[in-house]
Amino acid sequence: MHDVAIIGGGHNGLTAAAYLAAAGLKVVVLEKNAHVGGAAFTEEYHPGFRNSVAAYTVSLLNPKVLRDLDLVRHGLRILERPVANFWPVDERRGLVMPYGLAARQRAIAEFSERDAARLPDYDAALDRAASVLKRLVLETPPNAGGGLRALWKGARLSRSILGLPIETQRDLAALFTESASDFLARWFENETVKAAFAFDGIVGTYAAPSTPGTAYVLLHHCFGEVNGKTGVWGHAVGGMGAISAAIAAAAREKGAEIRTQVAVREVAVEKGRASGVVLASGEVVRARAVAAAIPPKLLFSRLVPEGAVAPDLQARLANLKSGSGTFRMNVALSEPPDFTCRPNRDGTDHMASGIVIGPTLEYLERAYLDARAGGWSQQPVVEMMVPSMLDDTLAPPGRHVASLFVQHVAPHLPAPRTWADPAEKEAFAGLVIDTVTRHAPNFKASVLARQVLSPLDLEQRFGLIDGDIFHGALSLDQLFTLRPVLGHADYRMPLPGLYLCASGAHPGGGVTGVPGHNAAREIVRDLKGWWA
Repeated sequence: MHDVAIIGGGHNGLTAAAYLAAAGLKVVVLEKNAHVGGAAFTEEYHPGFRNSVAAYTVSLLNPKVLRDLDLVRHGLRILERPVANFWPVDERRGLVMPYGLAARQRAIAEFSERDAARLPDYDAALDRAASVLKRLVLETPPNAGGGLRALWKGARLSRSILGLPIETQRDLAALFTESASDFLARWFENETVKAAFAFDGIVGTYAAPSTPGTAYVLLHHCFGEVNGKTGVWGHAVGGMGAISAAIAAAAREKGAEIRTQVAVREVAVEKGRASGVVLASGEVVRARAVAAAIPPKLLFSRLVPEGAVAPDLQARLANLKSGSGTFRMNVALSEPPDFTCRPNRDGTDHMASGIVIGPTLEYLERAYLDARAGGWSQQPVVEMMVPSMLDDTLAPPGRHVASLFVQHVAPHLPAPRTWADPAEKEAFAGLVIDTVTRHAPNFKASVLARQVLSPLDLEQRFGLIDGDIFHGALSLDQLFTLRPVLGHADYRMPLPGLYLCASGAHPGGGVTGVPGHNAAREIVRDLKGWWA
């Protein structure tokens, strides 16, 4: 008999296991794949070439989780990108975005001196909002219908928000309700500059920059840090699997049991509460509580037995809004890409950054509209990283690996087409290669092998239903007290004894470890007493 059985060994499930085991609870993690880490996993996809399979960059990993689990001692090493991002625009121009206000202003001034002058005010607005969210991410949201404790938390939260300067309140209201396009238009005029910032508003989101709510997605990607430096992006040596491996090592050290190649078929229910899980093999793993490190839509559509939850609520959870518009590729390269607008002979710092093919706001907009109309964008948005520029453990000497995070594709292609058809995957993958090659002419000829993951592949392999990397859209109706649904934002699901401990819960997606951390705290309180 275990205290807690955790469904899924992604980084949040492992994080929850580490905290629960540290609290003295008997914990077992049950992972269907042969490896832990979920989407934060590194594998060899061509002889001698390794890369992060799905998740691909570091910034949002919460510093408290990193410290509490002592991940550096468990082998995690994060290298900082020398510059943040690079946007090829055309044959002559490219925007390289470094760190530091003055350096960023100089880069932006090449496109618009007015926008460069406005950058400090824009940064200040984001910093004001981000400082509020940083305080909230590690909190359990007040839960509608949660009694006196929830009322007290709600009142405390309201006082803290209403006590903020009015300008900060205005920033928050705008970021939570507006589109990225509208929010950015207050500060910037140049289409390339606006696109550079708007990209963060559509990452992992099947939406256009003009879609209301994308301003919040922009903010969601702007309050990370690497090695104590706010706003910096980094690379985990060995790929994203190194993060999962370090968390798994911490969990095992604290006494958690981790089992792989054990798929969960169903949540076991006795006397109206979760009592463990039934594996695909028929084995029953009994536990006082069950924590799901999988998307809530997947949990309630496939694993929670019919009748265990009120039908209308189960239907609501099983039909949550999801779909990232995301397509993932990894390629093995004989040489690094050489961009016409910034040849490698001029320096290579930009090659170790996030390289984004999305030169104007209109380009980002059209990419979404194309996908809505025909299943995928004819000119896709591509964020490419060449991590082997920083990490020589990933490829043979002189060779390289690149990850390509691509948008937009429909989670489900228009009938009768389907992502199960290899021809559809390969056709779009070819279009992606051609898109990069238009800016880096040597790219197509340098590709030795490629790994291709459609939204369906992401669902089947990692449980990312509809290919949604955030386990559910980061839209206003699915945030904070509404995530995953109103009345169950405190990680406790409508089936007593069942908890949600992954990105479908507050504060949402990204490799943060925060949902696992927060859910573990609530489980400990329930199993060991409110004072724990």
